[in-house]
Amino acid sequence: MKHLLSAAVSVSVCVYNTQAFSNIHANRSSRIVDGSVAAPSKWQLHAESNPSCEVLLMDHFNINHEKGRHDALRAFYFDFLGCAIDPRKQENIELGKKTLWMNVGMHQFHLPEGKPDAQVFDGVITLIHEDLSALMERYNDYLDGDEKFAPLKETEFMVGVLDDSLLMVTDPWGTEFNLMSSDDPEEDRASDVGAQPLIEGHKPSEGLKLEDLTVNVPHDANLEGIGRFYQHVLGAPAIEELGSESSISISMGERQTLTFQYHPDGPDTLVNHHDFSYDEQDEFPSNHGPHISLYVTDLAKAYQSAAKLGVTYVNPRFKRRAYSEEEALDQCMFRLIEIIDPLDENKEVILYLEHEVRSAKTRDGKKYKSCPLNEV
Repeated sequence: MKHLLSAAVSVSVCVYNTQAFSNIHANRSSRIVDGSVAAPSKWQLHAESNPSCEVLLMDHFNINHEKGRHDALRAFYFDFLGCAIDPRKQENIELGKKTLWMNVGMHQFHLPEGKPDAQVFDGVITLIHEDLSALMERYNDYLDGDEKFAPLKETEFMVGVLDDSLLMVTDPWGTEFNLMSSDDPEEDRASDVGAQPLIEGHKPSEGLKLEDLTVNVPHDANLEGIGRFYQHVLGAPAIEELGSESSISISMGERQTLTFQYHPDGPDTLVNHHDFSYDEQDEFPSNHGPHISLYVTDLAKAYQSAAKLGVTYVNPRFKRRAYSEEEALDQCMFRLIEIIDPLDENKEVILYLEHEVRSAKTRDGKKYKSCPLNEV
Protein backbone atom coordinates (compact mmCIF):
# COMPACT_ATOMS: atom_id res chain seq x y z
CA MET A 1 0.00 0.00 0.00
CA LYS A 2 1.52 3.35 -1.05
CA HIS A 3 0.29 5.55 1.78
CA LEU A 4 1.75 8.82 0.51
CA LEU A 5 -0.40 8.64 -2.58
CA SER A 6 -3.44 8.91 -0.36
CA ALA A 7 -4.59 12.47 0.24
CA ALA A 8 -6.27 11.42 3.46
CA VAL A 9 -3.06 10.02 4.89
CA SER A 10 -1.05 13.07 3.81
CA VAL A 11 -3.48 15.47 5.44
CA SER A 12 -3.72 13.44 8.62
CA VAL A 13 0.02 13.54 9.29
CA CYS A 14 0.60 17.15 8.26
CA VAL A 15 0.17 19.15 11.46
CA TYR A 16 2.91 21.73 10.97
CA ASN A 17 2.78 25.50 11.02
CA THR A 18 3.84 26.60 7.53
CA GLN A 19 4.35 30.29 8.31
CA ALA A 20 8.12 29.92 8.67
CA PHE A 21 8.41 28.12 5.37
CA SER A 22 6.34 30.71 3.51
CA ASN A 23 8.26 33.65 4.98
CA ILE A 24 11.73 32.26 4.41
CA HIS A 25 11.54 30.37 1.16
CA ALA A 26 9.11 32.27 -1.03
CA ASN A 27 12.10 33.71 -2.89
CA ARG A 28 13.65 30.35 -3.68
CA SER A 29 10.82 29.40 -6.01
CA SER A 30 7.49 31.17 -6.08
CA ARG A 31 5.76 28.08 -7.47
CA ILE A 32 5.70 26.78 -3.87
CA VAL A 33 3.65 29.82 -2.89
CA ASP A 34 1.41 30.44 -5.88
CA GLY A 35 2.23 27.78 -8.46
CA SER A 36 3.37 30.28 -11.06
CA VAL A 37 6.50 32.17 -12.09
CA ALA A 38 9.84 31.14 -10.61
CA ALA A 39 11.65 33.72 -8.50
CA PRO A 40 15.43 34.18 -8.12
CA SER A 41 17.24 31.54 -6.11
CA LYS A 42 18.64 32.52 -2.72
CA TRP A 43 22.13 32.15 -4.16
CA GLN A 44 21.29 34.86 -6.69
CA LEU A 45 19.89 37.09 -3.97
CA HIS A 46 23.08 36.67 -1.95
CA ALA A 47 25.36 37.36 -4.88
CA GLU A 48 23.44 40.46 -5.92
CA SER A 49 22.69 41.92 -2.49
CA ASN A 50 25.60 40.88 -0.25
CA PRO A 51 28.87 40.71 -2.19
CA SER A 52 30.88 41.58 0.94
CA CYS A 53 29.54 38.98 3.40
CA GLU A 54 32.39 37.96 5.71
CA VAL A 55 30.82 34.62 6.67
CA LEU A 56 31.94 31.85 4.32
CA LEU A 57 29.44 29.20 5.37
CA MET A 58 27.51 27.73 8.28
CA ASP A 59 29.18 24.33 8.39
CA HIS A 60 27.45 22.45 11.20
CA PHE A 61 24.63 22.43 13.70
CA ASN A 62 25.25 20.74 17.05
CA ILE A 63 22.33 19.25 18.99
CA ASN A 64 22.25 16.45 21.57
CA HIS A 65 20.50 13.14 20.91
CA GLU A 66 18.98 10.89 23.56
CA LYS A 67 21.66 8.84 25.29
CA GLY A 68 21.40 5.16 24.47
CA ARG A 69 19.35 5.74 21.29
CA HIS A 70 21.90 5.34 18.50
CA ASP A 71 19.30 3.10 16.90
CA ALA A 72 16.82 5.97 16.46
CA LEU A 73 19.61 8.36 15.48
CA ARG A 74 20.80 6.08 12.70
CA ALA A 75 17.31 5.18 11.54
CA PHE A 76 16.42 8.85 11.12
CA TYR A 77 19.61 10.49 9.83
CA PHE A 78 21.13 7.64 7.83
CA ASP A 79 18.26 5.33 6.83
CA PHE A 80 15.58 7.98 6.32
CA LEU A 81 17.33 11.27 5.48
CA GLY A 82 20.18 9.60 3.59
CA CYS A 83 22.96 11.51 5.34
CA ALA A 84 26.52 10.30 4.74
CA ILE A 85 28.56 8.77 7.57
CA ASP A 86 31.52 10.94 8.50
CA PRO A 87 34.63 8.72 8.70
CA ARG A 88 35.99 10.73 11.64
CA LYS A 89 33.21 9.34 13.86
CA GLN A 90 32.75 5.95 12.20
CA GLU A 91 34.13 4.10 15.21
CA ASN A 92 31.29 5.45 17.37
CA ILE A 93 28.78 3.79 15.07
CA GLU A 94 30.47 0.49 15.76
CA LEU A 95 30.51 1.25 19.50
CA GLY A 96 26.85 2.21 19.45
CA LYS A 97 27.42 5.26 21.64
CA LYS A 98 28.97 8.74 21.84
CA THR A 99 28.90 11.49 19.23
CA LEU A 100 27.97 10.92 15.58
CA TRP A 101 28.52 13.30 12.67
CA MET A 102 26.00 13.21 9.81
CA ASN A 103 27.03 14.88 6.54
CA VAL A 104 24.76 16.74 4.12
CA GLY A 105 26.84 17.98 1.20
CA MET A 106 29.51 20.24 2.70
CA HIS A 107 27.47 20.66 5.90
CA GLN A 108 27.06 18.52 9.01
CA PHE A 109 25.02 17.65 12.05
CA HIS A 110 27.07 17.05 15.19
CA LEU A 111 25.02 14.86 17.53
CA PRO A 112 26.54 14.27 20.99
CA GLU A 113 24.82 12.19 23.65
CA GLY A 114 22.43 14.03 25.92
CA LYS A 115 22.64 13.99 29.72
CA PRO A 116 20.57 11.84 29.11
CA ASP A 117 17.75 13.59 27.22
CA ALA A 118 17.77 14.81 23.64
CA GLN A 119 17.50 18.49 22.83
CA VAL A 120 14.55 19.71 20.79
CA PHE A 121 15.50 22.68 18.63
CA ASP A 122 12.94 25.49 18.84
CA GLY A 123 12.93 26.34 15.16
CA VAL A 124 13.13 24.71 11.75
CA ILE A 125 16.03 23.13 9.82
CA THR A 126 15.76 23.31 6.02
CA LEU A 127 17.59 20.74 3.90
CA ILE A 128 17.70 20.54 0.11
CA HIS A 129 17.47 17.15 -1.66
CA GLU A 130 17.77 16.40 -5.35
CA ASP A 131 14.24 15.00 -5.23
CA LEU A 132 11.95 13.73 -2.51
CA SER A 133 10.69 10.51 -4.08
CA ALA A 134 13.12 8.27 -2.18
CA LEU A 135 12.10 9.88 1.12
CA MET A 136 8.44 9.38 0.30
CA GLU A 137 9.09 5.74 -0.51
CA ARG A 138 10.92 5.24 2.79
CA TYR A 139 8.07 6.80 4.69
CA ASN A 140 5.73 4.34 2.97
CA ASP A 141 8.06 1.55 4.11
CA TYR A 142 7.97 2.92 7.67
CA LEU A 143 4.16 2.94 7.62
CA ASP A 144 4.17 -0.61 6.25
CA GLY A 145 6.30 -1.79 9.19
CA ASP A 146 9.77 -2.10 7.63
CA GLU A 147 12.08 -3.31 10.41
CA LYS A 148 14.77 -0.85 9.32
CA PHE A 149 12.61 1.95 10.68
CA ALA A 150 11.38 0.11 13.78
CA PRO A 151 13.46 2.39 16.11
CA LEU A 152 11.31 5.33 14.94
CA LYS A 153 8.12 3.75 16.22
CA GLU A 154 6.68 5.30 19.39
CA THR A 155 8.83 8.41 18.92
CA GLU A 156 7.95 11.90 17.70
CA PHE A 157 8.86 10.95 14.12
CA MET A 158 6.30 12.25 11.64
CA VAL A 159 6.13 13.28 7.99
CA GLY A 160 3.76 15.80 6.43
CA VAL A 161 3.51 15.89 2.64
CA LEU A 162 2.55 19.26 1.17
CA ASP A 163 3.45 18.44 -2.44
CA ASP A 164 6.25 16.79 -4.41
CA SER A 165 8.61 19.68 -3.61
CA LEU A 166 8.18 19.90 0.18
CA LEU A 167 8.10 17.48 3.08
CA MET A 168 7.74 18.67 6.66
CA VAL A 169 9.39 16.18 8.99
CA THR A 170 9.75 15.78 12.75
CA ASP A 171 12.75 13.86 14.08
CA PRO A 172 12.38 11.19 16.81
CA TRP A 173 12.59 13.82 19.57
CA GLY A 174 10.54 16.67 18.12
CA THR A 175 12.92 18.84 16.09
CA GLU A 176 11.28 20.02 12.86
CA PHE A 177 12.75 19.88 9.36
CA ASN A 178 11.67 21.26 5.99
CA LEU A 179 12.91 19.04 3.16
CA MET A 180 12.81 20.73 -0.24
CA SER A 181 13.52 19.46 -3.72
CA SER A 182 16.29 21.17 -5.67
CA ASP A 183 15.87 23.34 -8.75
CA ASP A 184 19.55 22.81 -9.60
CA PRO A 185 21.19 19.83 -7.82
CA GLU A 186 24.69 20.54 -9.12
CA GLU A 187 24.55 24.12 -7.87
CA ASP A 188 23.05 23.12 -4.52
CA ARG A 189 25.59 20.38 -3.80
CA ALA A 190 28.42 22.72 -4.91
CA SER A 191 31.06 19.99 -4.87
CA ASP A 192 33.31 22.36 -6.81
CA VAL A 193 33.21 24.64 -3.75
CA GLY A 194 33.67 22.06 -1.00
CA ALA A 195 32.67 18.75 0.56
CA GLN A 196 32.90 16.77 3.79
CA PRO A 197 35.04 13.59 3.95
CA LEU A 198 33.48 10.42 2.56
CA ILE A 199 34.16 6.80 3.50
CA GLU A 200 35.76 4.98 0.59
CA GLY A 201 33.14 3.09 -1.38
CA HIS A 202 30.22 5.00 0.16
CA LYS A 203 27.85 7.21 -1.80
CA PRO A 204 27.63 10.96 -1.12
CA SER A 205 24.75 12.17 1.01
CA GLU A 206 21.34 12.34 -0.63
CA GLY A 207 20.89 15.74 0.96
CA LEU A 208 22.64 18.48 -1.01
CA LYS A 209 22.88 21.26 1.55
CA LEU A 210 21.68 22.77 4.80
CA GLU A 211 20.03 25.85 3.33
CA ASP A 212 18.52 27.61 6.32
CA LEU A 213 18.33 27.40 10.07
CA THR A 214 15.29 29.23 11.43
CA VAL A 215 15.49 30.21 15.09
CA ASN A 216 12.26 31.05 16.92
CA VAL A 217 12.50 34.15 19.11
CA PRO A 218 10.17 35.95 21.55
CA HIS A 219 7.75 38.41 20.00
CA ASP A 220 9.42 41.30 21.83
CA ALA A 221 12.86 40.43 20.39
CA ASN A 222 14.55 43.30 18.57
CA LEU A 223 14.90 41.90 15.04
CA GLU A 224 16.69 44.98 13.72
CA GLY A 225 19.10 44.72 16.65
CA ILE A 226 19.79 41.08 15.74
CA GLY A 227 20.58 42.20 12.21
CA ARG A 228 22.96 44.90 13.47
CA PHE A 229 24.71 42.35 15.69
CA TYR A 230 25.53 40.01 12.80
CA GLN A 231 26.64 42.86 10.57
CA HIS A 232 28.80 44.44 13.28
CA VAL A 233 30.42 41.33 14.78
CA LEU A 234 30.54 38.84 11.90
CA GLY A 235 30.18 41.03 8.81
CA ALA A 236 27.03 39.09 7.88
CA PRO A 237 24.32 41.36 6.42
CA ALA A 238 20.59 40.84 6.51
CA ILE A 239 18.90 39.94 3.23
CA GLU A 240 16.11 42.47 2.92
CA GLU A 241 14.19 40.49 0.28
CA LEU A 242 13.78 37.54 2.65
CA GLY A 243 12.72 39.52 5.72
CA SER A 244 9.27 40.48 6.97
CA GLU A 245 7.68 42.24 9.92
CA SER A 246 8.06 39.05 11.90
CA SER A 247 11.41 37.70 10.67
CA ILE A 248 14.92 38.60 9.57
CA SER A 249 17.28 36.46 7.47
CA ILE A 250 21.05 36.79 7.84
CA SER A 251 23.41 35.82 5.04
CA MET A 252 25.66 32.88 5.89
CA GLY A 253 27.84 33.17 2.80
CA GLU A 254 26.45 32.75 -0.69
CA ARG A 255 24.43 29.59 -0.09
CA GLN A 256 22.76 29.72 3.32
CA THR A 257 20.74 31.82 5.69
CA LEU A 258 20.26 32.05 9.44
CA THR A 259 16.71 33.26 10.07
CA PHE A 260 15.16 34.63 13.24
CA GLN A 261 11.36 34.70 13.40
CA TYR A 262 8.78 35.51 16.04
CA HIS A 263 7.62 32.25 17.56
CA PRO A 264 4.73 30.86 15.47
CA ASP A 265 2.93 29.65 18.62
CA GLY A 266 2.32 33.22 19.77
CA PRO A 267 3.68 35.94 22.08
CA ASP A 268 3.20 33.99 25.31
CA THR A 269 5.50 31.13 24.25
CA LEU A 270 8.65 30.69 26.34
CA VAL A 271 11.76 30.66 24.13
CA ASN A 272 15.07 29.24 25.32
CA HIS A 273 18.08 28.25 23.22
CA HIS A 274 20.59 27.81 26.03
CA ASP A 275 21.01 25.44 28.97
CA PHE A 276 23.51 26.79 31.49
CA SER A 277 25.20 24.95 34.35
CA TYR A 278 27.65 26.59 36.71
CA ASP A 279 30.92 25.55 38.31
CA GLU A 280 32.74 27.96 40.61
CA GLN A 281 36.07 26.93 39.05
CA ASP A 282 35.03 28.21 35.60
CA GLU A 283 34.84 31.83 34.52
CA PHE A 284 31.90 31.07 32.21
CA PRO A 285 28.87 28.79 32.62
CA SER A 286 28.77 25.62 30.54
CA ASN A 287 26.12 25.68 27.86
CA HIS A 288 24.47 22.35 27.03
CA GLY A 289 22.11 23.89 24.49
CA PRO A 290 22.52 23.60 20.70
CA HIS A 291 25.10 25.61 18.82
CA ILE A 292 25.95 26.58 15.27
CA SER A 293 29.40 26.60 13.70
CA LEU A 294 30.42 28.98 10.95
CA TYR A 295 33.56 30.05 9.09
CA VAL A 296 34.57 33.69 8.65
CA THR A 297 37.06 35.39 6.37
CA ASP A 298 38.89 37.23 9.16
CA LEU A 299 38.86 35.60 12.59
CA ALA A 300 40.93 38.35 14.27
CA LYS A 301 38.51 41.04 13.07
CA ALA A 302 35.50 39.05 14.25
CA TYR A 303 37.11 38.40 17.64
CA GLN A 304 37.99 42.07 18.11
CA SER A 305 34.43 43.14 17.26
CA ALA A 306 32.96 40.54 19.64
CA ALA A 307 35.39 41.49 22.43
CA LYS A 308 34.63 45.20 22.05
CA LEU A 309 30.93 44.43 22.40
CA GLY A 310 31.70 42.14 25.35
CA VAL A 311 30.20 38.97 23.91
CA THR A 312 33.16 36.58 23.65
CA TYR A 313 32.42 33.32 25.43
CA VAL A 314 34.22 30.15 26.49
CA ASN A 315 32.19 26.97 26.95
CA PRO A 316 33.90 24.76 29.56
CA ARG A 317 32.02 21.82 28.04
CA PHE A 318 34.53 21.71 25.17
CA LYS A 319 38.30 21.18 25.29
CA ARG A 320 39.13 23.90 22.77
CA ARG A 321 38.92 27.23 24.59
CA ALA A 322 39.92 30.73 23.55
CA TYR A 323 40.18 33.28 26.36
CA SER A 324 42.02 35.84 24.22
CA GLU A 325 42.55 36.85 20.62
CA GLU A 326 45.91 35.05 20.56
CA GLU A 327 44.32 31.84 21.80
CA ALA A 328 41.55 32.24 19.24
CA LEU A 329 44.10 32.48 16.44
CA ASP A 330 45.96 29.46 17.84
CA GLN A 331 42.74 27.44 18.12
CA CYS A 332 41.32 28.77 14.82
CA MET A 333 38.08 29.50 16.69
CA PHE A 334 36.28 31.35 19.44
CA ARG A 335 32.74 31.29 20.76
CA LEU A 336 30.01 33.79 21.49
CA ILE A 337 26.54 33.24 22.93
CA GLU A 338 24.98 36.63 23.70
CA ILE A 339 23.24 38.43 20.84
CA ILE A 340 23.22 42.14 21.67
CA ASP A 341 22.25 45.20 19.63
CA PRO A 342 25.49 47.21 19.16
CA LEU A 343 23.39 50.42 19.43
CA ASP A 344 21.92 49.44 22.81
CA GLU A 345 23.79 51.41 25.49
CA ASN A 346 22.48 49.03 28.17
CA LYS A 347 23.75 45.97 26.26
CA GLU A 348 20.68 43.93 27.07
CA VAL A 349 20.80 40.37 25.72
CA ILE A 350 18.22 39.85 22.98
CA LEU A 351 18.85 36.11 22.77
CA TYR A 352 21.31 33.47 23.91
CA LEU A 353 22.47 31.29 21.01
CA GLU A 354 25.91 29.72 21.01
CA HIS A 355 28.14 30.23 17.96
CA GLU A 356 31.44 28.54 17.25
CA VAL A 357 33.21 31.05 15.01
CA ARG A 358 35.99 29.43 12.98
CA SER A 359 38.83 30.48 10.73
CA ALA A 360 39.29 28.70 7.41
CA LYS A 361 43.05 29.23 7.76
CA THR A 362 45.66 28.51 10.43
CA ARG A 363 48.20 31.09 11.54
CA ASP A 364 50.64 30.01 8.82
CA GLY A 365 48.03 30.45 6.08
CA LYS A 366 47.25 26.78 5.52
CA LYS A 367 43.68 25.52 5.33
CA TYR A 368 42.28 24.56 8.71
CA LYS A 369 41.96 20.77 8.88
CA SER A 370 38.18 20.67 9.42
CA CYS A 371 37.26 23.31 6.84
CA PRO A 372 35.19 21.70 4.04
CA LEU A 373 35.98 24.34 1.44
CA ASN A 374 38.23 23.31 -1.44
CA GLU A 375 40.02 26.65 -1.52
CA VAL A 376 40.50 29.27 1.17
